[in-house]
Amino acid sequence: MACSTNSEKRVKFVVVGGGIAGVTCAEQLASQFTSDSVVLLTAAPLVKTVTNYKRVAKILEDFDVEEQPSSVLEGKYPNLKVIKSAVKTLQAEKHTLHTENDRSFHYEKLCLCSGAKPKLLNRNNPHVLGIRDTDSAQFQKRLSTARRIVVVGNGGIALELVYEVEGCEVIWAVKDEAIGNTFFDAGASQFLIPSLALDKPEKAMPCKRARYTTEPVADGAAAGMSEATVETGSALGPDWHEGISLRGAEKGSHNVTVEYQCGIKQICTQQEILQSPPGGSQSSDAGTWPVYVQLTNGKTYGCDFIVSATGVVPNTQPFLHGNNFELGTDGGLLVDDHMHTTVLDVFAAGDVCSAGWEPSPLWQQMRLWTQARQMGWYAGRCIAAEVLEEPIELDFCFELFTHITKFFNYKVVLLGKFNAQGLGQDHELLLRCTKGHEYIKVVLSNGRMMGAVLIGETELEETFENLILNQMDLSAYGEHLLDPNIDIEDYFD
Repeated sequence: MACSTNSEKRVKFVVVGGGIAGVTCAEQLASQFTSDSVVLLTAAPLVKTVTNYKRVAKILEDFDVEEQPSSVLEGKYPNLKVIKSAVKTLQAEKHTLHTENDRSFHYEKLCLCSGAKPKLLNRNNPHVLGIRDTDSAQFQKRLSTARRIVVVGNGGIALELVYEVEGCEVIWAVKDEAIGNTFFDAGASQFLIPSLALDKPEKAMPCKRARYTTEPVADGAAAGMSEATVETGSALGPDWHEGISLRGAEKGSHNVTVEYQCGIKQICTQQEILQSPPGGSQSSDAGTWPVYVQLTNGKTYGCDFIVSATGVVPNTQPFLHGNNFELGTDGGLLVDDHMHTTVLDVFAAGDVCSAGWEPSPLWQQMRLWTQARQMGWYAGRCIAAEVLEEPIELDFCFELFTHITKFFNYKVVLLGKFNAQGLGQDHELLLRCTKGHEYIKVVLSNGRMMGAVLIGETELEETFENLILNQMDLSAYGEHLLDPNIDIEDYFD
């Protein structure tokens, strides 16, 4: 890379963010433009890479995510340089990016993949922790001496955490009538709930995926992390809890109490509880816990700490100041169908962006690692097409929403409008449930499959993906579509 000044370096491409979207985009650019320089800026000491990639169907894909040192990426791509530093300012008109460690880069094309930041209940309370990769070591340390924790949230992180924690009582506060409202209806939630009372099955073998965690330099802010570290970071990858110990101080396995349709009314100290006990009467354990949580349903729990798993917001800072970015309704950087923002030569992908194009009737944006990989890969292709002045069409992966994950030790596949999103009353549901084995829900509209939820080893994901994409009229099959005595996979092959 040639220097334009002592402090500014000119590079062809700059990608911001060491998460799945950023790394995928940087890899795409480095492989296509082998003689041009690519710089990947990351605030975290490690980067996420996609491994064990497998295409399950035409669009549906499955993969693992590994945290790796930057040297692994640089070894694969000699023209790719990974620099550990957060972004301080962006001067888009000058095509210049300034980092926290006083370096400046003049780019031709920039892709922002800075991910999202957690919405903490109380960022300044040392007893409130957010779950991010970089603080997993600190989280383990706190959990190892804990007898009771309160988990607030009802998304994917909360679902995984509540199931995985052992040796510690868990109070789970969810705002909805059922668990996993982001992904499931009440029926699927009831199918999963019994798993909380069961001992987890032994893993066949130890997780071979390497995990790296970092100790914070000093205690202080929430979760012992600096403000910059808490603010930035990519979304957690699949099975983020693998390879780390999630065991508390007590013996035994699961002990989960779910408090439905409630949130946090107030977080209190020992002294506040003793001076002004809830309801005017002092509880028997008043003053014996480091922190207390008053829920909106009137209940109060003492605990060792609180886990805030209440979602994330696009991490658009510090790009907005002085730049004319248009934002989506959810606060993300608005991008068109070529992943271009409203600022010249600046693209965005992953959790930080908001899809601004008219979506397919079978697709919706959700800030999940599968879409982060798809968007990062497509953004790299779009940047390349613009540089090479070649036409490019919206990738086929945006035709249908697909996602594979695992909750409560069950394989979970989500397809299309899996929760009848946007269909109003104009739909019907077909269900098949075998307790402890599988839960299948199909969403139909005018006889055509619009979405599906598959929990368990159903082996129907490829067939259902095809039926959704083909929009075949299934009216003639009625409820026989899910008849367990009919091999639907073979029937529609």
